[in-house]
Amino acid sequence: MEKAILKASVLMEALPYIRKFYGKTIVVKYGGSAMVDETLKESFTQDITLMKYIGLNPVIVHGGGPQIGEVLAKMGIESKFHNGMRITDEATMDVVEMVLVGKINKEIVSFINRHGGKAVGVSGKDGGLIQAERLPPEKIKVAKRAPEIIDLGRVGRVSAINPQVIETLSQQNFIPIVAPVGVSEEGETLNINADYVAGAIAKALVAEKLVLLTDVEGVKGQEEKVISKLNDQEAEKMIKNGVVSGGMIPKVKCALEAIRSGVKTAHIIDGRVQHAVLLEIFTDEGVGTVISHS
Repeated sequence: MEKAILKASVLMEALPYIRKFYGKTIVVKYGGSAMVDETLKESFTQDITLMKYIGLNPVIVHGGGPQIGEVLAKMGIESKFHNGMRITDEATMDVVEMVLVGKINKEIVSFINRHGGKAVGVSGKDGGLIQAERLPPEKIKVAKRAPEIIDLGRVGRVSAINPQVIETLSQQNFIPIVAPVGVSEEGETLNINADYVAGAIAKALVAEKLVLLTDVEGVKGQEEKVISKLNDQEAEKMIKNGVVSGGMIPKVKCALEAIRSGVKTAHIIDGRVQHAVLLEIFTDEGVGTVISHS
């Protein structure tokens, strides 16, 4: 009986959040360990399916860097990076699109459908969903030598989002699964950072929440303790002071850009925790850091 009562209390804790977010759009960037570990794959796709059943509108944007690297290695193509971004030539772009759109995207769709959801996979090329432009070559200084020009190749940034594709799918009770591949005005396929695609889609949909799954516990302060809540000014200050550093910088900047463009809150959460998305959205404690307006 005590176990039954505990289950009931958990459901009651979730009730106000279910009521508050009913009918709202939640954009989730899916990546890291949650995409590799089989148990975490199951729990994540169960979370997303449940969210749709109780009246929320989840939209998933996924990454796939490690999987792309594995396939490139098998094909004898060296992976090269600059400032955390994959240098993408023609051959690499073919592999990126094949892995993201043809393999990972369809695997996520299959997992969700197996749990009773109705997922549909799309890339940014479908219906002109993600319009993009190439990142320009970057000039970098080299000690005692002339500056070098680094061209990332077919790496892009979002120039515009056409939300009609996602809105149509959501209205018909489908769960959109988006691969972060965009297309330029010239029809060129471009590889885009999944965090920034998720942020751009959240802005275009004026989402209630943007949730970024990571392999860390959340945003940490000077004493290496996770900060559960931050406002935009505090987060900006932490970047300037160097408290937020490394790979967390682009995630926090992505969160800041989203909330300053109409998204209510942005969450940076630990995707290594089973059912992390549900715990963050439907419980008082959460499993990461929420960033909101000051």
